Amino acid sequence: MGLIAVAKNALGEVVTESWREYFYCDRIEDDVLMVRGQKKVSGKSANTKAANNIISNGSVIAVNEGQCMLIVDQGGIAEVCAEAGEYVYDSSSEPSIFYGKLGENLKKYWETFFKRVSTGGDIPKDQRVYFVNTREIFDNKFGTQQPIQYRFVLDAASGATRTLSLRCNGEFSFYIKNPVAFYKNVANNVENEYNKEEIFGFLRSSMVTALQPAFGKLARQGYHYGDLISAGVELGKEVKEQLQEEWLERRGIEFGTINVQSMSLPEDQQKWLDQYENDKIYAADADIFGREKTMGMIDAFKAAGSNENGSFNGLYGLAMMGNTMGQMGVNTAAMMGGILGTNAAAQTQPATNVQSATTGWKCTCGAVSTGKFCTECGAAKPTADGWTCSCGAVNKGKFCSECGAKKPVGAALYRCDKCGWEPEDPANPPKFCPECGDKFSDEDIQ
Repeated sequence: MGLIAVAKNALGEVVTESWREYFYCDRIEDDVLMVRGQKKVSGKSANTKAANNIISNGSVIAVNEGQCMLIVDQGGIAEVCAEAGEYVYDSSSEPSIFYGKLGENLKKYWETFFKRVSTGGDIPKDQRVYFVNTREIFDNKFGTQQPIQYRFVLDAASGATRTLSLRCNGEFSFYIKNPVAFYKNVANNVENEYNKEEIFGFLRSSMVTALQPAFGKLARQGYHYGDLISAGVELGKEVKEQLQEEWLERRGIEFGTINVQSMSLPEDQQKWLDQYENDKIYAADADIFGREKTMGMIDAFKAAGSNENGSFNGLYGLAMMGNTMGQMGVNTAAMMGGILGTNAAAQTQPATNVQSATTGWKCTCGAVSTGKFCTECGAAKPTADGWTCSCGAVNKGKFCSECGAKKPVGAALYRCDKCGWEPEDPANPPKFCPECGDKFSDEDIQ
């Protein structure tokens, strides 16, 4: 009775597996890389008991755009199709009695029947249809936890180089270019589907590792650090070359594109790089250098003038620094009065006679002139019957009328009583005035 039951069971199995079937696959989601095809069975179908692991001869398989269909027979790939359309399977070892010549199919039908009787009525075969997602898979985020060393040429003329420790993050894409290699070496004979998350950790880590030699190649090609953020296409080509063997040849996966969203450097390296770029601009354009330095001096004078403790000392030091810079020193001295007004004058030390290093005289507006009249405001040169305060004002009394400073006392200060010429060191005049020839005497003491 067992044998009869088995025969009856085998007969039913052969009949149900002999219907022409229809395999299909809906749109594959982006996070699914491979999915097993399903037989289309509805409530009106005449064959609802067919096993999922048998493909009858003559079965129709629909392939959509962005998919590659694999027919797997006993764990090995038997057919591959990557073009969209409907196809008839005509090489199965399980032929359908509803496809092809009736006589030949009936003969093969009974051969299959007796084969199943010998195996207890079970199906001694495993056939499956898989659909591989061949679309480009986007939105794969990455970041470099460890800095990448980027050594590039700072100056082509001198050959100077600099190594920076950069970090970056962004997104990359990939797609399955060789479905056969992907099935054999990655997904294998899965029951339902193979998801991206199962391999994404490997893809991300190997891609980040490939960034180091890829950036190194860009450096050898002359890419400056500032150009890397916009060199996504070139960087993608280098990364793809680095991953050729590891991804494509072994696993059938092709690297797509890379989008670097941000790059960063350690704070000290970023400051150094910014200063270096500024210095290059100054060296190339003297006008820019002059404007930047002038604005820097103005800011320094404002800061010194706003300091309640010792602003005069700060201004004096800035003026001396300006004098060592040539004409800039003259302009700097001329700006002091206009920028600070009386703020610094109120804190001056006991007045001394101010004489220009160019043997000129200082006007109350701050300008230094050598003639009888100021070249900036037109004021006349001070006469010999007064004394000049350190703030620039000319006075006749014991105290300055502008800042209140006391008239200098101590060593005798000389000024020619004939023409008003003053020596650089008022306490040590020459024997004769170089302007009018008058001999210096006690009458020339102020």
